Amino acid sequence: MTETPTVRTVTAPAGRPVRQLLAASVGNAVEWYDWYAYTFLAVYIADQVFPRSSGNSLVPLLSTFAVFAVGFFMRPVGGLLMGTVADRHGRRAALTVTILLMGGSSLLVGLTPTYATAGILAPVVLVLARLLQGLSVGGEFAASTTFLVESAGPGRRGLFSSFQYVSTSVGQLAASGIAALLVSVLAEGQMNGWGWRVPFVLGALLSLVGFWIRRSAHETRSLEQQHRERPGLFDALRHHPRESLLICGITAGGTLAYYTWTSYLPTYAELNTHIDKADALLAGTLSLAFFALLQPVGGLLSDRFGRKPSLLFFGVGFAVLSVPLLRAGNGSFLSLLLVQCAGMILLTGFTSISAAVNAEVFPARVRAAGIGFPYSLTVAVFGGTAPYVGTLFKELGRPGLFPWYVAVLCLVSSAVYLRLPESAHKELER
Repeated sequence: MTETPTVRTVTAPAGRPVRQLLAASVGNAVEWYDWYAYTFLAVYIADQVFPRSSGNSLVPLLSTFAVFAVGFFMRPVGGLLMGTVADRHGRRAALTVTILLMGGSSLLVGLTPTYATAGILAPVVLVLARLLQGLSVGGEFAASTTFLVESAGPGRRGLFSSFQYVSTSVGQLAASGIAALLVSVLAEGQMNGWGWRVPFVLGALLSLVGFWIRRSAHETRSLEQQHRERPGLFDALRHHPRESLLICGITAGGTLAYYTWTSYLPTYAELNTHIDKADALLAGTLSLAFFALLQPVGGLLSDRFGRKPSLLFFGVGFAVLSVPLLRAGNGSFLSLLLVQCAGMILLTGFTSISAAVNAEVFPARVRAAGIGFPYSLTVAVFGGTAPYVGTLFKELGRPGLFPWYVAVLCLVSSAVYLRLPESAHKELER
């Protein structure tokens, strides 16, 4: 029988809210910095780690992105394993493990030998590093989501939740900025030789900073939960199948819209409007900074007016406007920037409160694992494949179908939002 979350209030310790936010946000930013650095430096990794095949320069790059995809599909495993660690041993323990995993895997990428010196061992080391990164990122969302929401005082869960995507955006911007800086100041030979390794070594050092900050964080799992029987690995799925499916429905439209607008839209614009690549990347960077600033506003509004209005603002907005927005670009920088910023405003209705909504679905005993696995699986299936699906429609000569794909999936999620009970003003079991 499905257990219904009970409602007890345990406020965040006095004087600690900023420290709690810092512990979650710094670590999360470092995690996503490491994750996105791989994407921005893929062309250099390809040249050094993979062999060329029959003179085809695309083969190493395709191999590099295949390894990126492998990392995506390790995220559900990380969500389940690290979520269970958080539920069994505490949120702080899981956050400590994830930041050390990411630091170690980032260092491993930075120290990966070249194919010229190590042969087949080079891509093997890279695959191992990427598997560890996927495990870490999946576990990070499960643990930090739970930690953030449980750290919030009364009426502030939406605000605290919003820092999940603030820190994610900061990490992405840092990775982009550092990669761009290195490319601008180093010669091509230096970038190919050692320059591409610098961001990953830096990521490993930043992970130590995150580890130090997290060690002083306050554990949010209540004493009552700590003394209860520890949950098994599959307890959340076995005892809460409805809630697990609910997380999938809540997330599907949101993750597709998020990866479309924050990662794929510059490429989509290049393919379909022939905008200059530099203009597309600049528009993407500016809109991402705008997006980060919007998150706390969205969180505060949801604390005041409720979660359902925010979610429906996102879901119905994208269902109605995805097609006209994605067709509005005319190949100019200004039109792309306006389209991206308009989408970011709508997207904030989901991203700013997704952590709070997810945490409010599950009881405290299995909250982290309950969120981690279905969320990460849905992200892998719909979010991680967004660039592939969009490019596939273009290859098939039907690029106009991709906006409809986004709209339909957001409409499906909107139907889920309509059925959700309002949880913003209910107390949270700790």
